[in-house]
Amino acid sequence: MKNLASILVSIIFCLFFLESCKKESFITSKDARLGTSVDSLKFDTVFTVTGSITKSFKILNNNDQKILLSKIKLGGGITSPYKMNVNGVAAPELSNVEVAANDSIYVFVTVTVNPTTANLPFILSDSISINYNGLTRFVHLEAFGQNAIYVRNGIIPGNITFTNTLPYVILGGLQITTTGSLTINAGTKIYCHADAPILVDGKMVCNGTKSQPVIFAGNRLDDPYNAFPAAWPGIYFRATSKDNLLQFTLVKNAYQAVVVLNPSVNANPKLILKQSIIDNAYDVALFCSNTNVVAENCLFSNSGRNVHIEKGGTYSLTHCTIPAYSNNFVTHKKPAVFLSDADAENQTVALNATFRNCIIYGDAGFVDNDIQTNKVGGSFTVNVDRCLYRAATNPANITFTQSIKNIDPSFDSVDVARQFYNFRVTKNATAPGINKGVATVLIKDLDDNNRNVGLPDIGAYEKQ
Repeated sequence: MKNLASILVSIIFCLFFLESCKKESFITSKDARLGTSVDSLKFDTVFTVTGSITKSFKILNNNDQKILLSKIKLGGGITSPYKMNVNGVAAPELSNVEVAANDSIYVFVTVTVNPTTANLPFILSDSISINYNGLTRFVHLEAFGQNAIYVRNGIIPGNITFTNTLPYVILGGLQITTTGSLTINAGTKIYCHADAPILVDGKMVCNGTKSQPVIFAGNRLDDPYNAFPAAWPGIYFRATSKDNLLQFTLVKNAYQAVVVLNPSVNANPKLILKQSIIDNAYDVALFCSNTNVVAENCLFSNSGRNVHIEKGGTYSLTHCTIPAYSNNFVTHKKPAVFLSDADAENQTVALNATFRNCIIYGDAGFVDNDIQTNKVGGSFTVNVDRCLYRAATNPANITFTQSIKNIDPSFDSVDVARQFYNFRVTKNATAPGINKGVATVLIKDLDDNNRNVGLPDIGAYEKQ
C-alpha cells in the first residue's frame, strides 16, 4: 500500500513537473495563437491646441506556453508623431519581449501633434508591428494632424451648410440622403480620404467664386501625393438627386471625379456645372449615364476619360475645354469625349447632346479620334458647333457646324515632364480659336473675365 501511495505521489509530482516545464518553455510554432485587443487605434479627438493623447491596447498570448516576441516596432521610429511604451518601457523598438502563458501585456501609444502646423497631413498614419515565430501582426495608428472638421461616415438627412471656417476632412464617406440638402459656401475646402466617396441622393449646391472656389481633393496634401490621381473615389449624383450645382468648383485627383446617373426627377438638369474645373481623375472626369447635364465655361482635363456619356440622355456643353495629355500617372488611351446611346448591356436611350464653342483636343500616340461615338438605337442627335477638335476621321452620327479640325489650339503651356498645364490659349492673334465661336448668353469665361463683344473665342478661356 505504501508502495502504491509512493507511486501515485511520484506520478502526480512528474505530471506537475512536466506541466511546469511546459509552461516555462516557449511556444515556437507558427500556429501559436497571438492576438491584439484592437486592429487599429484611432485618435478621434479634434485637436484645437497642441495635443497629447494616450491610448492603449493589449497583446494577448492565448497559449498554454509563454511566447517570445522577437520585436515590437513603431513603423516611423523616432521621427513618428507617435511614442510607444510596452509594459513600462518607452522605446520605438523593443526586442525579445516575453508574454506569459494565457497572459497579456499592455502597449501604450501617445500621439503629440501641433494642429496649427500647416504642412502636416490631415491624417497622421503609422503602425506597430509585432514579430513572433516568423510571423508579423500589425496594429494601425491614425490621428488627425491639422485643425479641421472631421466627418466620419457622415449622413446629411436635412438642410446643412458647410462654411469656410475650417477645412472638412471626410473619412469613410459622406451621404446626402433623399431628404438632405448640402450647401457649400465659397472658399470651403473638402478633403476626402481614400475610402470616402460623396454620395448625393438629395441635393448639393457649391457656391464658389473666382477668388474663393470650392475645392474637393484627396486628404494627402504633401508632395508627391498631392498630384496622385485616384486619391479618393469622387462625387456620385445618384438616381434620386436633383437640382445640383457646381459653380467655381475644383474637383481633382479622384478616381471617378463626377458621376451623374439616371434621369432628372423634375424638369431641371440633374447637374449644372459653371466655371468649374475637373482635373486629373484616374478613370473619368465626368461620367454620365441616361441623365441631364449642363456645363458652361468648364475645364475637363487630363483624365483617363474626360467626358464619357453612355445610355443616352440630354447634354449641353458650352465654352468647355476638354484636353487630354498623357502624364506620369494617367495615359491618354481613351478619347477625350465618348458618346453612346447604350450601356454595357446594350440597353439604349435616346441621346441628344450639343457641344458649342468647345476645344476637344489631346496628344497623339494612342488615340486617333478625340471624339468617338457608339450608336446602337434609333435616336442619336449630336451637334458639334464651332468647336476645335482632333480626329483622324470624323466620327459617324455627328453634325459638325463651322468647326476646326486637327489644328493645334495653341495652349499657353503644356509641359508633361513638369506636370504643368495652362489651357488658356496664347495671346498670339493667330491662335485658331480666337474670335471663332458663336455668340451665346455667356458673357464671362472660366477666369470670370468678359467675353468679347463680337465673336467669342472657342474654349473655356477668352484671350485678354
